[in-house]
Amino acid sequence: MGEVSRAIEDLLRELAPQVLGVLARRFGEFGTCEDAVQEALLAASIQWADEGLPGNPKGWLITVATRRRTEIHRNETARRRREETVAAEPPPEPGSSVDDTLTLLLLCCHPSLTPASQIALTLRAVGGLTTGEIARAYLVPESTIGQRISRAKQRIKATGTEFRLPPADEVAERLKQVLHVLYLIFNEGYTASSGEDLHRVELTAEAIRLTRQLRERLPQDGEVAGLLALMLLTDARRPARTRADGALVPLAEQDRTLWDGEAIVEGVELITRTLQDAPIGPYQLQAAIAAVHDEAPRAEDTDWPQILGLYDLLTALTPGPMVTLNRIVAFAMVHGPGDGLLELSVAEADSALAGHHRVSAVRAHLLDLAGDHEEARKYYRLAASQTLSLPEQRYLESRAELA
Repeated sequence: MGEVSRAIEDLLRELAPQVLGVLARRFGEFGTCEDAVQEALLAASIQWADEGLPGNPKGWLITVATRRRTEIHRNETARRRREETVAAEPPPEPGSSVDDTLTLLLLCCHPSLTPASQIALTLRAVGGLTTGEIARAYLVPESTIGQRISRAKQRIKATGTEFRLPPADEVAERLKQVLHVLYLIFNEGYTASSGEDLHRVELTAEAIRLTRQLRERLPQDGEVAGLLALMLLTDARRPARTRADGALVPLAEQDRTLWDGEAIVEGVELITRTLQDAPIGPYQLQAAIAAVHDEAPRAEDTDWPQILGLYDLLTALTPGPMVTLNRIVAFAMVHGPGDGLLELSVAEADSALAGHHRVSAVRAHLLDLAGDHEEARKYYRLAASQTLSLPEQRYLESRAELA
């Protein structure tokens, strides 16, 4: 029964954006259509588990969602007679699920929405997750996620945005936001910002699934391919990132035999092809860095000069505080911890890094490598006090004990 439920869940998440696209193209009113699709998905999850899959699952969902949308609209307007006529018509042809899914992603990541609202709406409308599932993944009350989704739909309605692809000259910029949202979802799943668990696998899996969908729709886009490769190469290490007690294991100490070899092969092949064929972009560079790490059979075999060169390119292309910190680590591995500490002293003047636990953690690591264990202990403890992630706290405190 568990396998059947999982298969139904996977199918519903695959069909969710396609069904929503059909309704949104036909009726407009994204918010009402999205509510109707969510109710149809809930009905399907219950009925299909008991009665089995219908002959045409997508058509079943379109029919149920269309009826429910009509009921919702009928209750909200005085146009009952017209809506009854619409409800009596046969469901529309599914149309292009390729365009629909891309349109949905661009709509959910509308620039007028906050990042939190973009994430919540993307996971629900395109990912097919329920409000409760999203709330549990982010460890926040269901009402909070519900409010974010509600405000997002109201905002989209207020802006007068229609369900269609934006003009060609806007797609590239909007796509950057889509990739950023998918990246944020993956990162929160891979290293949860708070709570008991380091990983939230449901988020990393959903980010990879959605990015695969986007890759299918935009196979020539180098940054979409780069982001997918980055996710695969990073998530491949997940089985070795924690011990049985949940303690964090740093990259240099991981048992690399536990890494997901298939994901590494797929990711390396994907980024290798992409770098040859597409204009270079930041996700491709990050994927290339991940590939260098993943291809080293041992930590001491890591090609740090190559990684430093890639970080230099990334810094020139898209500078940022986390890129700066990661580059300093690579710089120290090539030129020594003393020079790395000098670079860190300059970098921490950036207000974006003020009080960030990663600055203290990098300083502690470099001090430890330089042999100043007393100072290293102090900064490991400081870093532990600055993070809300309990696994990271425990790891940093353990490093302080060992320094």
